[in-house]
Amino acid sequence: MYHHNFSYGAVLDASARAAWRIEDILPPGAALDFDCDFMPEALARTDAAPGLTPDEQRVLNQIRGHEYLSIFGLVEEFILPFVLDHARPQLDGDDLRVRALLGFAGEEAKHIQLFRQFHALFVGSFGTPCGMIGPAQEIAAEILRHDVLAVALLILHIEWMSQRHYLESIRDDGAIDPLFKSLLKHHWMEEAQHAKLDTLMVEALAAGRDDAGIARAIDEYLEMGAFLDGGLAAQTALNLDAFEAATGQTLADDHRAELQAQQHQALRWSYIGSGMTHPRFLASLEGLGPEARDRVAQVAPAFC
Repeated sequence: MYHHNFSYGAVLDASARAAWRIEDILPPGAALDFDCDFMPEALARTDAAPGLTPDEQRVLNQIRGHEYLSIFGLVEEFILPFVLDHARPQLDGDDLRVRALLGFAGEEAKHIQLFRQFHALFVGSFGTPCGMIGPAQEIAAEILRHDVLAVALLILHIEWMSQRHYLESIRDDGAIDPLFKSLLKHHWMEEAQHAKLDTLMVEALAAGRDDAGIARAIDEYLEMGAFLDGGLAAQTALNLDAFEAATGQTLADDHRAELQAQQHQALRWSYIGSGMTHPRFLASLEGLGPEARDRVAQVAPAFC
Protein backbone atom coordinates (compact mmCIF):
# COMPACT_ATOMS: atom_id res chain seq x y z
CA MET A 1 0.00 0.00 0.00
CA TYR A 2 1.16 3.52 -0.65
CA HIS A 3 2.40 5.75 2.14
CA HIS A 4 -0.05 8.25 3.63
CA ASN A 5 -0.86 9.67 7.04
CA PHE A 6 -4.61 9.04 7.02
CA SER A 7 -6.11 7.91 10.34
CA TYR A 8 -9.59 7.54 11.75
CA GLY A 9 -8.88 9.96 14.57
CA ALA A 10 -7.57 12.67 12.26
CA VAL A 11 -10.60 12.26 9.99
CA LEU A 12 -12.95 12.66 12.95
CA ASP A 13 -11.20 15.88 13.98
CA ALA A 14 -11.26 17.29 10.45
CA SER A 15 -14.91 16.32 9.95
CA ALA A 16 -15.91 18.15 13.13
CA ARG A 17 -14.19 21.31 11.90
CA ALA A 18 -15.79 21.10 8.44
CA ALA A 19 -19.34 20.30 9.60
CA TRP A 20 -22.20 22.32 8.10
CA ARG A 21 -26.00 22.29 8.04
CA ILE A 22 -28.15 22.18 4.93
CA GLU A 23 -30.28 25.11 6.09
CA ASP A 24 -27.17 27.28 6.36
CA ILE A 25 -26.09 26.80 2.74
CA LEU A 26 -29.52 26.35 1.12
CA PRO A 27 -31.74 28.59 3.28
CA PRO A 28 -35.40 29.38 2.56
CA GLY A 29 -35.59 31.86 -0.28
CA ALA A 30 -32.26 30.83 -1.83
CA ALA A 31 -32.21 31.50 -5.58
CA LEU A 32 -30.07 30.32 -8.46
CA ASP A 33 -28.80 32.91 -10.96
CA PHE A 34 -29.78 31.68 -14.41
CA ASP A 35 -27.76 34.45 -16.04
CA CYS A 36 -24.66 32.47 -15.02
CA ASP A 37 -23.14 29.16 -15.92
CA PHE A 38 -23.39 26.52 -13.21
CA MET A 39 -20.47 24.30 -14.23
CA PRO A 40 -16.86 25.15 -15.10
CA GLU A 41 -16.01 24.65 -18.74
CA ALA A 42 -13.34 22.06 -17.91
CA LEU A 43 -16.14 19.71 -16.83
CA ALA A 44 -19.15 20.87 -18.82
CA ARG A 45 -17.40 21.48 -22.16
CA THR A 46 -20.51 23.37 -23.22
CA ASP A 47 -18.61 26.36 -24.65
CA ALA A 48 -17.12 23.83 -27.03
CA ALA A 49 -20.51 22.32 -27.90
CA PRO A 50 -20.72 22.58 -31.69
CA GLY A 51 -23.31 24.76 -33.41
CA LEU A 52 -24.77 26.48 -30.32
CA THR A 53 -25.06 30.19 -29.59
CA PRO A 54 -23.66 31.54 -26.28
CA ASP A 55 -27.16 31.64 -24.77
CA GLU A 56 -27.79 28.05 -25.84
CA GLN A 57 -24.45 27.00 -24.41
CA ARG A 58 -25.45 28.53 -21.08
CA VAL A 59 -28.78 26.65 -21.07
CA LEU A 60 -26.96 23.37 -21.75
CA ASN A 61 -24.44 24.25 -19.03
CA GLN A 62 -27.24 24.71 -16.51
CA ILE A 63 -28.77 21.37 -17.51
CA ARG A 64 -25.33 19.86 -16.93
CA GLY A 65 -25.28 21.46 -13.47
CA HIS A 66 -28.58 19.80 -12.59
CA GLU A 67 -27.26 16.51 -13.93
CA TYR A 68 -24.02 16.86 -11.95
CA LEU A 69 -25.58 17.16 -8.52
CA SER A 70 -28.25 14.60 -9.41
CA ILE A 71 -25.57 12.09 -10.43
CA PHE A 72 -23.79 12.65 -7.12
CA GLY A 73 -27.07 12.07 -5.33
CA LEU A 74 -27.51 8.87 -7.32
CA VAL A 75 -24.07 7.43 -6.54
CA GLU A 76 -24.42 8.29 -2.87
CA GLU A 77 -27.48 6.02 -2.86
CA PHE A 78 -25.08 3.07 -3.14
CA ILE A 79 -22.21 4.59 -1.16
CA LEU A 80 -24.40 4.97 1.94
CA PRO A 81 -25.43 1.29 2.33
CA PHE A 82 -21.94 0.13 1.38
CA VAL A 83 -20.33 2.17 4.16
CA LEU A 84 -22.94 1.00 6.68
CA ASP A 85 -22.32 -2.62 5.69
CA HIS A 86 -18.58 -2.06 6.14
CA ALA A 87 -19.09 -0.43 9.54
CA ARG A 88 -21.38 -3.14 10.96
CA PRO A 89 -18.68 -5.80 11.53
CA GLN A 90 -16.51 -3.18 13.29
CA LEU A 91 -19.05 -2.33 16.00
CA ASP A 92 -17.24 -4.28 18.72
CA GLY A 93 -13.80 -3.13 17.59
CA ASP A 94 -11.98 0.17 17.14
CA ASP A 95 -14.22 2.97 18.44
CA LEU A 96 -12.52 5.62 16.28
CA ARG A 97 -13.03 3.54 13.15
CA VAL A 98 -16.71 2.96 13.92
CA ARG A 99 -17.33 6.64 14.69
CA ALA A 100 -15.52 7.75 11.51
CA LEU A 101 -17.43 5.29 9.30
CA LEU A 102 -20.79 6.20 10.84
CA GLY A 103 -19.91 9.86 10.35
CA PHE A 104 -19.08 9.08 6.71
CA ALA A 105 -22.51 7.47 6.29
CA GLY A 106 -24.29 10.34 8.03
CA GLU A 107 -22.62 12.91 5.80
CA GLU A 108 -23.54 10.95 2.67
CA ALA A 109 -27.17 10.88 3.86
CA LYS A 110 -26.98 14.65 4.34
CA HIS A 111 -25.61 15.08 0.81
CA ILE A 112 -28.48 13.05 -0.63
CA GLN A 113 -30.94 15.35 1.16
CA LEU A 114 -29.05 18.46 -0.01
CA PHE A 115 -29.12 17.33 -3.64
CA ARG A 116 -32.83 16.53 -3.46
CA GLN A 117 -33.50 20.04 -2.17
CA PHE A 118 -31.33 21.50 -4.94
CA HIS A 119 -33.30 19.45 -7.49
CA ALA A 120 -36.57 20.90 -6.18
CA LEU A 121 -35.15 24.43 -6.32
CA PHE A 122 -33.80 23.91 -9.85
CA VAL A 123 -36.94 22.41 -11.38
CA GLY A 124 -39.06 25.08 -9.72
CA SER A 125 -36.98 27.82 -11.35
CA PHE A 126 -35.67 26.42 -14.64
CA GLY A 127 -39.12 25.80 -16.08
CA THR A 128 -38.30 22.66 -18.05
CA PRO A 129 -38.15 19.08 -16.73
CA CYS A 130 -34.67 17.51 -16.89
CA GLY A 131 -34.74 13.73 -17.05
CA MET A 132 -32.29 11.58 -15.12
CA ILE A 133 -31.18 7.98 -15.46
CA GLY A 134 -32.42 5.57 -12.84
CA PRO A 135 -34.16 4.47 -10.75
CA ALA A 136 -31.34 5.01 -8.26
CA GLN A 137 -32.26 1.83 -6.37
CA GLU A 138 -31.77 -0.31 -9.48
CA ILE A 139 -28.39 1.27 -10.22
CA ALA A 140 -27.36 0.76 -6.59
CA ALA A 141 -28.39 -2.90 -6.71
CA GLU A 142 -26.33 -3.45 -9.86
CA ILE A 143 -23.25 -1.86 -8.28
CA LEU A 144 -23.58 -3.53 -4.88
CA ARG A 145 -23.80 -7.05 -6.33
CA HIS A 146 -20.10 -6.83 -7.19
CA ASP A 147 -17.00 -7.83 -5.25
CA VAL A 148 -16.69 -5.61 -2.16
CA LEU A 149 -13.14 -4.55 -3.00
CA ALA A 150 -14.25 -3.58 -6.52
CA VAL A 151 -17.07 -1.46 -5.08
CA ALA A 152 -14.68 0.17 -2.60
CA LEU A 153 -12.37 1.03 -5.51
CA LEU A 154 -15.24 2.59 -7.44
CA ILE A 155 -16.20 4.67 -4.40
CA LEU A 156 -12.56 5.71 -3.92
CA HIS A 157 -12.51 6.74 -7.59
CA ILE A 158 -15.63 8.89 -7.00
CA GLU A 159 -14.26 10.49 -3.83
CA TRP A 160 -10.96 11.54 -5.44
CA MET A 161 -12.87 12.61 -8.56
CA SER A 162 -14.92 15.08 -6.51
CA GLN A 163 -11.72 16.47 -4.98
CA ARG A 164 -10.18 16.99 -8.39
CA HIS A 165 -13.25 18.72 -9.75
CA TYR A 166 -13.41 21.29 -6.98
CA LEU A 167 -9.70 22.00 -6.63
CA GLU A 168 -8.79 22.07 -10.32
CA SER A 169 -11.91 23.49 -11.94
CA ILE A 170 -14.49 24.92 -9.54
CA ARG A 171 -12.67 26.73 -6.72
CA ASP A 172 -11.09 29.48 -8.83
CA ASP A 173 -13.92 29.90 -11.36
CA GLY A 174 -15.48 33.29 -10.62
CA ALA A 175 -18.06 33.10 -13.40
CA ILE A 176 -20.31 30.31 -12.13
CA ASP A 177 -23.45 30.89 -10.06
CA PRO A 178 -22.42 31.66 -6.45
CA LEU A 179 -25.10 29.48 -4.83
CA PHE A 180 -24.27 26.48 -6.99
CA LYS A 181 -20.57 27.01 -6.30
CA SER A 182 -21.26 27.11 -2.57
CA LEU A 183 -23.07 23.77 -2.75
CA LEU A 184 -20.07 22.25 -4.52
CA LYS A 185 -17.65 23.76 -1.99
CA HIS A 186 -19.48 22.35 1.01
CA HIS A 187 -19.81 18.96 -0.66
CA TRP A 188 -16.06 18.99 -1.35
CA MET A 189 -15.26 19.85 2.28
CA GLU A 190 -16.79 16.62 3.55
CA GLU A 191 -15.77 14.46 0.60
CA ALA A 192 -12.14 15.36 1.41
CA GLN A 193 -12.46 13.23 4.54
CA HIS A 194 -14.41 10.49 2.78
CA ALA A 195 -11.55 10.00 0.30
CA LYS A 196 -9.21 9.33 3.23
CA LEU A 197 -11.62 6.91 4.88
CA ASP A 198 -12.20 5.03 1.66
CA THR A 199 -8.44 4.72 1.16
CA LEU A 200 -8.33 2.96 4.53
CA MET A 201 -11.34 0.81 3.55
CA VAL A 202 -9.64 -0.31 0.34
CA GLU A 203 -6.53 -1.27 2.28
CA ALA A 204 -8.56 -3.26 4.81
CA LEU A 205 -10.55 -5.09 2.14
CA ALA A 206 -7.42 -5.88 0.10
CA ALA A 207 -5.50 -7.30 3.07
CA GLY A 208 -4.84 -11.00 2.57
CA ARG A 209 -6.04 -11.08 -1.05
CA ASP A 210 -3.98 -13.14 -3.45
CA ASP A 211 -3.17 -12.02 -6.99
CA ALA A 212 -6.26 -13.73 -8.41
CA GLY A 213 -8.49 -11.95 -5.89
CA ILE A 214 -6.98 -8.58 -6.75
CA ALA A 215 -7.35 -9.26 -10.48
CA ARG A 216 -11.01 -10.19 -9.96
CA ALA A 217 -11.65 -6.91 -8.14
CA ILE A 218 -10.04 -4.94 -10.99
CA ASP A 219 -12.13 -6.87 -13.53
CA GLU A 220 -15.30 -5.95 -11.68
CA TYR A 221 -14.25 -2.32 -11.16
CA LEU A 222 -13.82 -2.02 -14.93
CA GLU A 223 -17.11 -3.84 -15.50
CA MET A 224 -18.89 -1.28 -13.33
CA GLY A 225 -17.13 1.49 -15.24
CA ALA A 226 -18.56 0.14 -18.50
CA PHE A 227 -22.02 -0.09 -16.92
CA LEU A 228 -21.80 3.53 -15.76
CA ASP A 229 -20.55 4.64 -19.17
CA GLY A 230 -23.70 3.21 -20.73
CA GLY A 231 -25.67 5.26 -18.23
CA LEU A 232 -23.72 8.38 -19.18
CA ALA A 233 -24.61 7.88 -22.85
CA ALA A 234 -28.27 7.63 -21.86
CA GLN A 235 -27.93 10.69 -19.63
CA THR A 236 -26.43 12.69 -22.49
CA ALA A 237 -29.51 11.92 -24.58
CA LEU A 238 -31.77 13.03 -21.70
CA ASN A 239 -29.77 16.27 -21.39
CA LEU A 240 -30.29 16.97 -25.08
CA ASP A 241 -34.01 16.24 -24.75
CA ALA A 242 -34.16 18.85 -21.96
CA PHE A 243 -32.12 21.28 -24.06
CA GLU A 244 -34.56 20.98 -26.98
CA ALA A 245 -37.52 21.53 -24.66
CA ALA A 246 -35.90 24.50 -22.91
CA THR A 247 -34.90 26.24 -26.14
CA GLY A 248 -38.01 25.31 -28.11
CA GLN A 249 -36.07 23.80 -30.97
CA THR A 250 -35.62 20.39 -32.54
CA LEU A 251 -32.03 19.60 -33.41
CA ALA A 252 -31.32 18.21 -36.86
CA ASP A 253 -30.32 14.56 -36.68
CA ASP A 254 -26.71 15.15 -37.71
CA HIS A 255 -26.33 18.09 -35.30
CA ARG A 256 -27.82 16.09 -32.44
CA ALA A 257 -25.50 13.16 -33.17
CA GLU A 258 -22.52 15.55 -33.11
CA LEU A 259 -23.65 17.05 -29.80
CA GLN A 260 -24.33 13.59 -28.37
CA ALA A 261 -20.78 12.46 -29.13
CA GLN A 262 -19.17 15.66 -27.83
CA GLN A 263 -21.21 15.82 -24.64
CA HIS A 264 -20.96 12.10 -23.92
CA GLN A 265 -17.19 12.49 -23.93
CA ALA A 266 -17.56 15.46 -21.54
CA LEU A 267 -19.56 13.28 -19.14
CA ARG A 268 -17.03 10.46 -19.53
CA TRP A 269 -14.23 12.78 -18.41
CA SER A 270 -16.30 14.24 -15.57
CA TYR A 271 -17.31 10.94 -13.98
CA ILE A 272 -14.85 8.32 -15.19
CA GLY A 273 -11.62 9.72 -16.63
CA SER A 274 -11.02 12.34 -13.94
CA GLY A 275 -11.29 9.73 -11.19
CA MET A 276 -9.50 6.93 -12.99
CA THR A 277 -6.42 9.12 -13.55
CA HIS A 278 -6.30 10.87 -10.16
CA PRO A 279 -2.79 10.41 -8.69
CA ARG A 280 -4.12 9.32 -5.29
CA PHE A 281 -6.40 6.72 -6.86
CA LEU A 282 -3.53 5.44 -8.98
CA ALA A 283 -1.38 5.23 -5.84
CA SER A 284 -3.98 2.98 -4.19
CA LEU A 285 -4.03 0.81 -7.31
CA GLU A 286 -0.24 0.62 -7.23
CA GLY A 287 -0.54 -0.59 -3.64
CA LEU A 288 -2.61 -3.52 -4.91
CA GLY A 289 0.13 -4.36 -7.40
CA PRO A 290 1.61 -2.84 -10.56
CA GLU A 291 -0.66 -5.00 -12.72
CA ALA A 292 -3.73 -3.34 -11.20
CA ARG A 293 -2.48 0.16 -11.96
CA ASP A 294 -1.35 -0.82 -15.47
CA ARG A 295 -4.72 -2.35 -16.39
CA VAL A 296 -6.61 0.76 -15.38
CA ALA A 297 -4.05 3.05 -17.04
CA GLN A 298 -4.57 1.21 -20.32
CA VAL A 299 -8.31 1.86 -20.25
CA ALA A 300 -8.28 5.45 -18.94
CA PRO A 301 -7.45 7.37 -22.18
CA ALA A 302 -10.84 6.45 -23.66
CA PHE A 303 -12.51 8.49 -20.92
CA CYS A 304 -10.36 11.63 -21.07
